[in-house]
Amino acid sequence: MAQRYVRVKTSTGHIHYGILQLNRAVQVLDAPPWLHGQIASRELEPDSYQLLAPCAPSKVVAVGKNYADHAAEMGTPVPEEPLLFLKPPTTVIAAGAEILYPRQSQRVDYEGELAIVIGDRVFDCTPEEARRKIWGYTIANDVTARDLQKRDSQWTRGKGFDTFCPLGPWIVREISPAARLQTFVNDNSQPFQSAQIDQMVFAPDFLVSYISQVMTLLPGDVVLTGTPEGVGPLQVGDRVRVEIEGIGKLENTVAMRQ
Repeated sequence: MAQRYVRVKTSTGHIHYGILQLNRAVQVLDAPPWLHGQIASRELEPDSYQLLAPCAPSKVVAVGKNYADHAAEMGTPVPEEPLLFLKPPTTVIAAGAEILYPRQSQRVDYEGELAIVIGDRVFDCTPEEARRKIWGYTIANDVTARDLQKRDSQWTRGKGFDTFCPLGPWIVREISPAARLQTFVNDNSQPFQSAQIDQMVFAPDFLVSYISQVMTLLPGDVVLTGTPEGVGPLQVGDRVRVEIEGIGKLENTVAMRQ
């Protein structure tokens, strides 16, 4: 099994990065791993911490319609170049946290995605250079208020509500291009989304390079690489689970925002 890098909060409120052990204990690091964090002497027992989102990005840069079948189901052609948008850092929540259904929307959709975690400052780089700046990979759900996205002339509101970016549960360093992404809702045994990540139109290294020609990416920033065909609605009380081979599963429930 690949090493799993986590971010946790102890019962005393201290936040640590660490390596998740097979017995669910966490070997604490003295800094984020992409900032060359080293193993400290402390180990957290399995019941002594809360799992957080595995990083705290300064920004989440997302890519729209990066799978041809998803572009088709949205009734649009595949973009000729990556279609970028931003999700605020306040959208990020951990595995197990609640997605809050906003009162302003009547249609909130799941969008399972592979997420890239940036390991170094990235500015105006080539795809080859970008490959070395990618520190690891995790799972994301680009939750979207679809009715608001369609109503507005841009996507900030529909994509930007608090809790609209579940992320986790941990980061792995490498992933197979043939890894399969699947999204499940409640107890359905058949996935609503299922695709290999190498079906992306624009590959991860190209995306990071392209974004870096627009804005500087910082260590710990996150890039969402797009969702495959099969997006659909969530209801209050639903459980949504995104799985990616070689990483694990990201599961969250949906609750009404008060």
